[in-house]
Amino acid sequence: MTFEDIIGQSFLKTHLKQSVNSGRIPHAQLYVGKRGVGALPLAVAYADYLMTQQQEGVGVMNPLTHPNIHFVYPVTTSDKVKSKPISSNYLAEWRSFLETTPYGSINDWYELVGVGNKQGNIGVEEANDVVSKMSLKAFNGGYKVMIVWMAEKMNTMCANKLLKLIEEPAKKTVIILVVEDEEQLINTIRSRCQVVHLNPLSEETIKNSLIEMHQAEDGLAQSIAHQSEGSYSRALELLKQEPDDLKFEAWFIAWVRTAFQAKSNKQSINNLMAWSAEISKAGREIQKQFLDYSLRFFRQALLYNYGSKQLVFINLSDKSFKFDRFASFIDASNIAEISKEIEQANYHIERNANPKIVLTDLSIKLTRLLHIKKI
Repeated sequence: MTFEDIIGQSFLKTHLKQSVNSGRIPHAQLYVGKRGVGALPLAVAYADYLMTQQQEGVGVMNPLTHPNIHFVYPVTTSDKVKSKPISSNYLAEWRSFLETTPYGSINDWYELVGVGNKQGNIGVEEANDVVSKMSLKAFNGGYKVMIVWMAEKMNTMCANKLLKLIEEPAKKTVIILVVEDEEQLINTIRSRCQVVHLNPLSEETIKNSLIEMHQAEDGLAQSIAHQSEGSYSRALELLKQEPDDLKFEAWFIAWVRTAFQAKSNKQSINNLMAWSAEISKAGREIQKQFLDYSLRFFRQALLYNYGSKQLVFINLSDKSFKFDRFASFIDASNIAEISKEIEQANYHIERNANPKIVLTDLSIKLTRLLHIKKI
């Protein structure tokens, strides 16, 4: 995986190449980017470029199998690993994941390794393994690179051990943390890293990639690029017509319809509790993806309500749901609080709160927010 394989991000690719060429190689780097913008592929490409520049006469090596490039990623127990899992237990699956879905999400990773509804993390056993690997002598006397994907999944003990490694780095050692949400990293780690922020991909970049790499028809590629909100993984899901969106659509419509009815039908509260109980049976990553979908839906309704219909890409399968009528209830009087409550629910689910309680609380709040009088 090289810089040439990365979609978009031209400025960052040039900047990172120049930093290596000039010898300005920070020992601790933090790559921040939302799902599908290419933070992980960019980190791998950087490591590959660093190795290539220092191994004249050695020949080209695959960064996924290079002895000086190591990876850490969230893991959990499974049929394969019964206790104290670490990344090296899933190395074959990880290489397959990077080769086939380099822009994949954490949920794609969990599905590949078959952990069901469990959430992975990066624990203290992993930190001990990292310290051990980074203490080894580098192959060919060059740099060693450790790429930690979804570093926000580190628990406190692991983060503290990694902090010590960052504060007292060995010579020619580079640690690259890849995160979607840098706010979830402890401040002492963030302050010691050179931060690289990745922007969402442009519609033109996504469109061209879909046409060139997946032979998508021009009109379809344009439509998908518009809906993808700068995420290439989201674009690929839309291209493959992933069933999750159909499921999320059904959940969302049932949710808001029941919440609307609560004003005149007290039984609706019981129905909302039943709805919350049903959604709570899904894995936490699915619940978080649904909340992200809901947030997008409300924002699209706001755009429609304020006349920016050219920016609306919602295309519902359920034709009985009147999007225009729904949109009329979403405006400046309630969108900020709706967004805040959904984001807060997402945060609590991420922190292992009881999803049934979180979703029930959110649903009851929604019954009030949908009926706030316009400003």
